[in-house]
Amino acid sequence: MDLPAFDQLKQTEGGARSAWGLFGADDSLGLMNLQTPERVSAAAKLIRTGKVFPLNAPLDYPSPPLFSRGAVRRTNLSTPGGRGFDDVLDNFYPQAASQWDSLGHVGFKDNTFYNGASWDDVNSGRRNTIEHWARKGIAGRAVLLDVQRALQAAGRPYDPGSSHEITVEELELARGKAGVEFQPGDIVLLRTGFTEWYQNQDVATRRRIASPAFLQSAGIEHSEAMARYIWDSHASGWASDCPSLEAWPPRFTPDDWPFGFLHQILIGQFGLAIGELWWLEELAADCAVDAVYEMFLTSAPLNSPGGIGSPPNAIAIK
Repeated sequence: MDLPAFDQLKQTEGGARSAWGLFGADDSLGLMNLQTPERVSAAAKLIRTGKVFPLNAPLDYPSPPLFSRGAVRRTNLSTPGGRGFDDVLDNFYPQAASQWDSLGHVGFKDNTFYNGASWDDVNSGRRNTIEHWARKGIAGRAVLLDVQRALQAAGRPYDPGSSHEITVEELELARGKAGVEFQPGDIVLLRTGFTEWYQNQDVATRRRIASPAFLQSAGIEHSEAMARYIWDSHASGWASDCPSLEAWPPRFTPDDWPFGFLHQILIGQFGLAIGELWWLEELAADCAVDAVYEMFLTSAPLNSPGGIGSPPNAIAIK
């Protein structure tokens, strides 16, 4: 399927563009529809060295969890006689560590989710929830845009622990450094350097930024130009190592709607899979050494009926 360009999409409220209906009136996969068998087969040919890079952070990272989410609790359950163990997880927030946001995570506006689904459609598990991707499976080509290294190499000031809004020009700088072209169905991996920055923060700082009121992080800028760029990449998903893909905090004022918080467009209008807090450090370091920034990627989100988010269980293979 050839997707229309951003400017060819139907214009909706506030100047936003809508992809509703492109994959059918009842679609709950969104742009994951672009991962066709032919594209998956072609992407498998990118495996050349056999190097494997798991992209999930530990379930207890960040600690404490951001956005005031709860911390997972794990308890070992010993079998009688000490012959073995089970374990149990309590207070498990699937979006507290590395995650996919399903198409039910954020709507375009109140009671209006991707492809016209309602609040009740999502809450009941009928539409847009995580099991739709889980049952399809996620596999295909991934490309890495290492914004932090690209900006550092260009001698530009940059702090991933600030609310730096990464521009389209900066993404293009990273893409040029990587020497890659976008292809339909890609997973675009965006390295901001946030997870590396977070590792170097003291306990007091980590506790303070666990509240969204005090959190700042680099991410993509809140703009129509960025929405256009991401749609025209024709990717099936964008995943980053920062807390929200877009710079935090967003802008929620009426004057900034709808581009002040891009989740509502990327998820609610485009049907784009958004990944956050992915662990990209080892992969990015390897790409910096061998200058190969494309790879095969698989991801198996939890088959959780009605689920809103999931650990990505993602692996990149070069």
